[in-house]
Amino acid sequence: MILTRLWMFLAGLLLIAAAIFLWRNNLSAAFVTAALGACAWFLSYRTQLKATTESSTDESDDEDDRSDEN
Repeated sequence: MILTRLWMFLAGLLLIAAAIFLWRNNLSAAFVTAALGACAWFLSYRTQLKATTESSTDESDDEDDRSDEN
């Protein structure tokens, strides 16, 4: 959960930095910064999905253990 927030915070900061570079007419720096922000957002989404998948896998393992006991 903390890692997801960290990536989202970094993505927001990079988006703001890209907007500043764009405002100062530094298009190449704006593009690179925006691309890094998009990567940070995707990493945030990945960590969120990974946490969801791990929790659902744990739940399904518990259900399998219960069915084996019967």
